[in-house]
Amino acid sequence: MIKKKVTVAMSGGIDSAVAALLIKEQGYEATGATMKLCNKILPDGTDAAAVDIADARAICEKLKMPHKVYDLSDDFNSTVIKDFVNTYLQGATPNPCIVCNKHLKFGKLLDLEIASGADYIATGHYANIEMEENGRFLLKKAADPKKDQTYMLWSLTQKQLSHALFPLGKMTKPEIREIGAQNGFVNAHKSDSQDICFVPDGDYASFIEKALGEKFPQGNYIDEDGKILGRHKGMIHYTIGQRKGLGISMNKHIFVTKKNAEDNTVTLADEDKLFKTEVVISNINLIPFDKIEGKIRVEAKIRYSQSQSPAYAEQTGDDEITLTFDTPQRAPAKGQSAVMYDGDLVIGGGIIQ
Repeated sequence: MIKKKVTVAMSGGIDSAVAALLIKEQGYEATGATMKLCNKILPDGTDAAAVDIADARAICEKLKMPHKVYDLSDDFNSTVIKDFVNTYLQGATPNPCIVCNKHLKFGKLLDLEIASGADYIATGHYANIEMEENGRFLLKKAADPKKDQTYMLWSLTQKQLSHALFPLGKMTKPEIREIGAQNGFVNAHKSDSQDICFVPDGDYASFIEKALGEKFPQGNYIDEDGKILGRHKGMIHYTIGQRKGLGISMNKHIFVTKKNAEDNTVTLADEDKLFKTEVVISNINLIPFDKIEGKIRVEAKIRYSQSQSPAYAEQTGDDEITLTFDTPQRAPAKGQSAVMYDGDLVIGGGIIQ
């Protein structure tokens, strides 16, 4: 029997390392592949990208599997970083990990590996894939609710899901670290990355200004009636729902409720103005079916760290879904993703408009 060929996308972290081990143990012909996407120089001067590649290579050597490195930095710049900068310039808030999964990990890398003879891409994501009797692929939550990453995977198509394997879907993070330690992996206790990989210091505004080659202009803070309240240091410095660091003195707590790219204004208002019952999404992707018929009950969340809330979902256009929540949601941000669930099943998602 010919072994199926699996390319394991290896980031240098413990999750993808254990994913590679499990793929080997399941009898696949495994190869490790690491994407070089950007220079990750940490504040202490460490070249994090070089460390990640070295760690991935060390795991592959230990598992006696080939390892290759793809320099996809040009693709990363033209898709993920371009989208990141443009989304901020439009007054919205991007989610680059979702864009990277769609276009790089399960896009460019998957295409390259399928073309070279691989059957699947395996990753260290915490999620599960199941196939229905009719041949349709479903995306379901991981066993470990604290680590579930389906929010970051809602945009995967049927083709992408059909070539994806998530070996960690039924496991917990402590189990993964224990397996890594038992096998002497160099990254068994390596900390998880918390920041966006290309902005390791977390200063998004400086990154955007460097990418643009210019300082983002100051503008006016306004209230909901358009009255000027003061000056802001540049729209890209603020997020919807922000209260601290506004640099303006008021006699009450005040929050960012809107950003308008056309006139470079930032609207400030009371916190109750942040809450919305209705959220409209576009760029939609549905997984169990091609279209929502009528109104359906879902549980949805509008950011990764948030818990789900009951809502009605109605497809109000070919590329539009309106979510009507039972309880108002705090600070839905244009550009972020809203993801819909039915129990453990991912219905799909879209970009908040």
